[in-house]
Amino acid sequence: METNVLKESVIDSAGAVLSRFDGPAVTGLRVLAIVIVAWIAIGVLQRSIRAFRMRIASRLDDREAVKRAETLGRVFRYLVAVIVSLIAGMLVLGELGVSVAPILGAAGVVGVAVGFGAQSLVKDYFTGFFLLLENQIRQGDVVKVADHAGLVEEITLRYIRLRDYDGNVHFIPNGEVNTVVNMSRGFAQSVIDVGVAYRENVDEVMQVMRDVGQEMRLDPAFAGRILDDLEMAGVDSWGDSAVIIRCRFKCMPLEQWTVRREYLRRLKNTFDAKGIEIPYPHLTVYAGQDKDGGAPELPLRLHRARKQALNASA
Repeated sequence: METNVLKESVIDSAGAVLSRFDGPAVTGLRVLAIVIVAWIAIGVLQRSIRAFRMRIASRLDDREAVKRAETLGRVFRYLVAVIVSLIAGMLVLGELGVSVAPILGAAGVVGVAVGFGAQSLVKDYFTGFFLLLENQIRQGDVVKVADHAGLVEEITLRYIRLRDYDGNVHFIPNGEVNTVVNMSRGFAQSVIDVGVAYRENVDEVMQVMRDVGQEMRLDPAFAGRILDDLEMAGVDSWGDSAVIIRCRFKCMPLEQWTVRREYLRRLKNTFDAKGIEIPYPHLTVYAGQDKDGGAPELPLRLHRARKQALNASA
C-alpha cells in the first residue's frame, strides 16, 4: 500500500515538473521543425530547378539558349531561397508569440522609409530584373560594363561578378550598369591594323595579307574559329612612319583575340621572308633653307672624349 502511494507521489511530482516546461519545449520543437522543413524545402526546390534546367539544356542545340537557361536557373534558385526563408521567418515569429499582422500592416510605411534610404539597392534589383528579362547578359559572356571588362561568372538581381584577364574579380552593382558591351553574341570581328614602310607597294602587301589569311583559314586548327575569308578594308591612314592597312576576320564569339594573335604571328614571319619592312618610329632632322633656296650644312659637333667613353662602355 505504501509502495503504491510512493509511486503515485513520484508520478504527480514528475507531471508537475514537466507541465512547467511544456510550453517552451513545444514551442522550441515547433520552431525547430519549421527550420528543418524550410531547409529541406529549399534543397528540394533548388534541386528540382537544377534538374529542370539541365533537362531543357539537353534539348537545346543553340549555345546561346543554353547559357541563358543556366543564368535563369541561378536566379530562380536564389529567389526560391529568399521566398522560403521569408515564409519560415514569419512562421517562427508567430510561434514565438510575435504578432505578424502589425508587421505586415506597417510594411507599407516601412517600405517608404527604406525606399528613401536604399534607393540604390532598389535600383540594383530593378536593373538586374530587366537585364535578365531582356537577355542582355548571361553567365559565360565576355562583357564590358561600368568601365570593367571580363568573363561573367555570376549574375543575380543584385550584382554582376566579372573576372578579368589578370584573374581579378569585379563585383558590379546592377544599378551602376548604364551601357552593356557584349562581345559574345552571334559572331565577332577581329580587326587588325598592320603598319608597313612607305617604300612598300601597298597592293603587294595587301595580297600577301590575303594569302596569309587564306592559309590560316585552311588550317584545321582555325577552320572552325574563322567564319569567312579575310575582309580587306585597305589603307586606313598615313602614320608618322608607316602606312596603316586595316583588315578583319569574322570569327566565332570569343575567338577574335586568338585569331588576331595567330594572324599577326604568321604575318610577321611572312613579312620577314619576303623582305617587307615593318617600320619603327624614327625622326628626320631638317636644317631648313635660306632665302636663295640653298640648304645650309647641318652643324654637328662630336667630342672625341665622349666618343672614346662611349666606345669603352660598349
